[in-house]
Amino acid sequence: MSDSTGPVEELRFSEALAELETIVAALEGGQLDLEDSLARYERGVALLRACQAKLGEAEQRVTMLMGELEAGEPE
Repeated sequence: MSDSTGPVEELRFSEALAELETIVAALEGGQLDLEDSLARYERGVALLRACQAKLGEAEQRVTMLMGELEAGEPE
């Protein structure tokens, strides 16, 4: 798994999602102190934004490819 202190932009989607799931489970567990909870929450928000950006990029690529298929040639 990835380093939980590294830049989220460098993570693959699957790595970011797995780390986000781990953070959510830890926060839901209710065993963290306030400072750790806040730090993990902040990291989770950054991971969520990175995942949303990667999904947006993938959607744009699929849309572009679908346009190429419909037109019969690259745009």
